[in-house]
Amino acid sequence: TSNTMSKEIFISIANQKGGVGKSTLTTIIANLLHFEHGYTVAVVDCDSPQASTADLRDFEIKVIRNSPYFNELAAKHFKKYGKNAFQIIRSTAAEALDDAEDLLRNSDPRPDIVLFDLPGSLNTNGVITTLSQMDYIFTPMCADRLVVESTLQFVSLFNDNLITTGISKTKGLYLFWTGVDGRERTELYDVYEDIAEELNVPILKTRLADTKQYRKNIAETRKVVFRSTIFPMDKTHQKSSRIGELVNEMCGIIKG
Repeated sequence: TSNTMSKEIFISIANQKGGVGKSTLTTIIANLLHFEHGYTVAVVDCDSPQASTADLRDFEIKVIRNSPYFNELAAKHFKKYGKNAFQIIRSTAAEALDDAEDLLRNSDPRPDIVLFDLPGSLNTNGVITTLSQMDYIFTPMCADRLVVESTLQFVSLFNDNLITTGISKTKGLYLFWTGVDGRERTELYDVYEDIAEELNVPILKTRLADTKQYRKNIAETRKVVFRSTIFPMDKTHQKSSRIGELVNEMCGIIKG
């Protein structure tokens, strides 16, 4: 891989544990960076075979084509934001970096941020190489013992094998809590945060509320946009889930 792409920021929402909503979070974070924070964003979906971000885009295009309501809404948003939806390309973990370079070379405007949605397993061909080229890795976890143990194992493996050895160009790896239920015991979080601190891994301050509602796609609800690759995310949901705050915190880190 050539070094001509130092200006763009490569980010992955990554974890080896499935079920923490990596693809959903990738879509929503891309959406907020693109529409709310003024970045030009692209997503490389290499989480094959399910490619849920790319599939969601195809589904939404179909909905817009068949629905005067959404068609009009798309036109209205385009007028308001003056920019198209973010680009999404399908790839594999092994080809992701080359595909991202092609995308950067051939895009106008050129993306400022490229998000990579990678398979969960570190054993998948290409995952470790691609992860090592990320500028920032944000790792979601929920307060479930197995998830936390698996996550901390992922983080320490990455730190020991790639960051401290200098193989990786990663400037920062951060954990964040997701699926937080207001009624949960907070001392559980404190225990886990102490362990992460021992591993020298920072945890973002913002804890995401339980985000099952964000798995809803546009056709299921007329008025409000939850997860979408085309429409900006509804403001009240940014608030209630705290995803808006989380992305603000991420932007602070990226801008450094």
